[in-house]
Amino acid sequence: MVPVFKIFLDRQVEELLVDPAIDIVLNLTTPQSHTEIDRRALEAGKHVYSEKPFGLDRESGKEILELAERNHLRTGCAPDTFLGGGHQTCRKLIDDGLIGKVVAGTAFMLCHGHESWHPAPAFYYLKGGGPLFDMGPYYITALVNMLGPVRKVVSVNTRSTDCRTGIKVNVNKTFPVEVDTHIAAILEFVSGAVITLITSFDVWKHSSYCDIELYGTEGALHIPDPNTFNGGIRFFKAGLCADWAMADNPFLYNDNMRSLGLADMAKGIETKRPHRCSGALAYHVLDVMCSIIEAGREERAVMLESSCDRPAPLPLGLTFGELD
Repeated sequence: MVPVFKIFLDRQVEELLVDPAIDIVLNLTTPQSHTEIDRRALEAGKHVYSEKPFGLDRESGKEILELAERNHLRTGCAPDTFLGGGHQTCRKLIDDGLIGKVVAGTAFMLCHGHESWHPAPAFYYLKGGGPLFDMGPYYITALVNMLGPVRKVVSVNTRSTDCRTGIKVNVNKTFPVEVDTHIAAILEFVSGAVITLITSFDVWKHSSYCDIELYGTEGALHIPDPNTFNGGIRFFKAGLCADWAMADNPFLYNDNMRSLGLADMAKGIETKRPHRCSGALAYHVLDVMCSIIEAGREERAVMLESSCDRPAPLPLGLTFGELD
């Protein structure tokens, strides 16, 4: 028997897809449905902008990219937080050479999962979930924006349990775990930078920031949480600072602007310029995550098969609502 909710949802999707007034479909389904909805939108002649991740595996991501190209349509994908003022400031500081050539860095996303607060956390522990596919896109996208594409990864991955026990809003409930929930990876970028990335749903408490730090030949840069559009930006410049100093943020879009990537995509379609949260960027991030999983499972280094250009930075001096 087909659930009533699924029938209702399918009817809503079909009505949306045949509506001639709709040019872009915003896909906010859970990860397991991203590819199906993206495909249906593209087959209906609509551009599509999806929640992250871009797919559950490389094959699904390639399918969407190829279908969009054949139909002369665009694909976009979250996250768009790297377009926020905090991260655009960091991008400019790096591009301007504040800390010299980036040699290394760290990126940490540590928590104890979502079963204490999320009303339906089961999908976070299925394929397409876990700390890497859930939160990794924020960190990897931010790093690619600042440093360019990834060349190679190695990783050790594990999980604390095969069955999570709910607490608070999910007390007395259990959730099967199909994915690793602690990922310790090293990413080598084409630029030469080597970044340590740890994402975990197995950490009860920690003292480090859930942020990114980059270490260059002339200093260091502390980047805000990539799940936000703004935050404190600190830098150390050899010969200039005795300790961390705060950097000024001259950019717009520092509030919770979780439609910025979609707006940029619409503007790109209108003006015929590339949009920043592109399918190519999202596919490369997906490829990085798939490679991290493979590296841990097969105990070997994995070379990336994909690449991408860094998205264009936002210019200074914009007024609110402008993107170019």
